Amino acid sequence: MADRVTVIGWDGSPLTGTATAALSAATLVAGAAHHLALPEIPGSAERIRLGSVDLAARRIAGHRGSPVVLADGDPGFFGVVRALRAPEHGLEVEVVPAVSSVAAAFARAGMPWDDAQVVVAHPRTLRRAVNVCRAHHKVAVLTSPGAGPAELALLLDDVHRTFVICEELGTARERVTVLTSDKTADHTWRDPNVVIVIGSGPETTATGAWIAGRTPASPGGVRGWALPTGAYGAEGGEGEAPGLRAAQLARLGPRTGDLVWDIGSGGGAFAVEAARFGAAVLAVDSDPDACARTTAAARTFQVAVQVVQGRAPHVLERLPEPDVVRIGGGGAPVVTAVADRRPERIVTHASNRDEAESLGAALTENGYTVECALLQSVELDTSAWAERERSVVFLLSGVRSDLAP
Repeated sequence: MADRVTVIGWDGSPLTGTATAALSAATLVAGAAHHLALPEIPGSAERIRLGSVDLAARRIAGHRGSPVVLADGDPGFFGVVRALRAPEHGLEVEVVPAVSSVAAAFARAGMPWDDAQVVVAHPRTLRRAVNVCRAHHKVAVLTSPGAGPAELALLLDDVHRTFVICEELGTARERVTVLTSDKTADHTWRDPNVVIVIGSGPETTATGAWIAGRTPASPGGVRGWALPTGAYGAEGGEGEAPGLRAAQLARLGPRTGDLVWDIGSGGGAFAVEAARFGAAVLAVDSDPDACARTTAAARTFQVAVQVVQGRAPHVLERLPEPDVVRIGGGGAPVVTAVADRRPERIVTHASNRDEAESLGAALTENGYTVECALLQSVELDTSAWAERERSVVFLLSGVRSDLAP
C-alpha cells in the first residue's frame, strides 16, 4: 500500500529534473486532463482524472506503487496538499512546488503583491469574496465556475474597481485583460482564471514593510479603538459616544468578509472603526453633511467605506445583503426592515426604557434573541477628579434565533 505521494506543481514552464524523475517512476498519476496529456507521464502508469481529492486520496492510499499528483501552480497554496495530508488518508506528502497562479498573475500585471489580500471564490463564498474586494485596495481572487469575473463584477454593483483578469496562465492560450468592473460582466471568461481587483484608495504597504497582507499598523497611525468622537472630526451625540460604540462593535464582531450596515452613520465613527477591523462597510444617512463627514473620516483613516445618502427604511431595499447591522436611529420600523434582511446580528440603542422595550419587541417579533444592557459612563476631569460628562443609554443587541446559543 502507498503511504507516500509526490505532488508536482505545474505552472506551464518545463518540468524540473526532480519533477521529471518523479513522473518517470510513477505507476499512478492523478491530475486534470491537461496534466494527464504531458509527455513525461509513462505510458504504463494508471491515470486518474482529479475531481474529488478525497476520492483520489483513497485510491492513492490503496495503490501498490509510486503515485504522483499533478496540480496547477503551487499545490500548497489553496491546493491539494491540505486535503492529501488529512489524517484519515495516512499519506506522507512530498511536494515539488511551482509558481503559484497568484504570483504569476501579479507578475503578468507588473505589480507587487505583498500588500494583497488573497481569497478563494466558490458560489458559496462569492459574497464574502466580494466583501473583501469592497473593503481592501488590492485583492487577488482565485475564481471557480459560477464565481468568476462576471459574477464578481455583478455583485460589486456600483462600487468602482479595476479588474486585471488573467486567463489560463502558463498555457499557450494565456490572456491578460484590464477592464473596469462595470465592463467585466459583459464578457465571457475562460477558466481557470485569477482576478486582481484594484480599488481607488492608496497603496497600503509602505516602503520597509515587514509583513504580507493587511498591515497590522493602525490606519492613520492611530492605536486603539473607541476613539473620542473628535478624532473623526465631528461632534458626537448619544449614538457617537465611545463607550457605546465599543460595546456595539464587541457585540457585532465585524471581520474580514463581512458586510456591515451602519444606519444613521452621523460623523462616521462607527463605520470607520468597523472598517478598521477589515469588514466592508455601507454607511447610510439622510443628512448630506453627515455623509460628507463619514467620507472625510474614512479618508483620514485610510479605510474603504461606501457612503449612501438616503432615508431608512426605504433606502435599504437597494442595498446588498448585510452580515451585521448597527442601527443609529429610526425606531421600530427600521429595526423591522433590517430584520427582514436576516443579518446574523443587529445592535441599536435607546435613550429611555419605553423606547428600549419597543425596539426589543420589534427584534423579538422578527426572530431575534434579544439582550439589553443599561450602559452608564462618567467622564472625569483628572485635574480636579470632578465629573465632567455623564452618559446613560440602553444597548440592545439581537442575534438571529437560529444562530443564538
